[in-house]
Amino acid sequence: MVDLPKTLKEFSRLKIENNVVNINSMEMHYHELNTLIRDLVRKGFKEFNLYNVYGQRYIGAGLGGNITFRLYGTPGNDLGIFMNGPNIYVYGNVEDGCGNTMNDGLIVVYGHAGDIVGYSMRGGKIFIRDDVGYRAGIHMKGYQTTPVLVIGGCAGDFLGEYMAGGIILLLGLSGNGQHETRFMGAGMHGGVIYVRGKPTHLWNGAKMMDVDENDLQVIHGLLKQFCTLFNLDFSKMVKEEFVKIVPASHRPYGKLYT
Repeated sequence: MVDLPKTLKEFSRLKIENNVVNINSMEMHYHELNTLIRDLVRKGFKEFNLYNVYGQRYIGAGLGGNITFRLYGTPGNDLGIFMNGPNIYVYGNVEDGCGNTMNDGLIVVYGHAGDIVGYSMRGGKIFIRDDVGYRAGIHMKGYQTTPVLVIGGCAGDFLGEYMAGGIILLLGLSGNGQHETRFMGAGMHGGVIYVRGKPTHLWNGAKMMDVDENDLQVIHGLLKQFCTLFNLDFSKMVKEEFVKIVPASHRPYGKLYT
């Protein structure tokens, strides 16, 4: 469990110490906040702490380079949309569309996430400690890069819908390995979903297979990162059983068209 800092009352909006930018986001409009961040990035600042974040959208949108954001609160929709490299750590929950069309970088959420996490994600990694909503990983794809979405808890329906590439790892820790996700892999025509335990509602256009040594190498590598980020016991997690979900066809709706 991460200890959240106390509300910073000693400054109203902005305080810079040792090249670290501290922003009190309380009641800031998302446009004002993002404009301020972009101006500071252009001036060369690379480390940001954002406090009292409550619903501001598009934080980190389109930004590239070696930049680190630490967010305390609940950022709004499309966190990290079109992002090209920064690292974002969220000490709280996130709303919908986290990592939307993300190209590169890292998003780590010490809480829950809303719907469509990793929507059309093309690269980078997203680690969610707890549960996610519906359609996580929808339209994930990969070209010369492999996007990765790791979900510590359970997922809503349509996980990996229309998935064209990348990796999803679903641990189901909040459900003790039991998964009620319906229509998992619906329309999936690429990529792979690794699941701790066994799903009970697999879409008929996807198939479940045993994992092989190459799969285990990938799973264990991601598990190690997950456990390091969230202070969990890797030695116990690595002993768990996994299956993989892959598309049964590269044209799952081919029979619907002439």
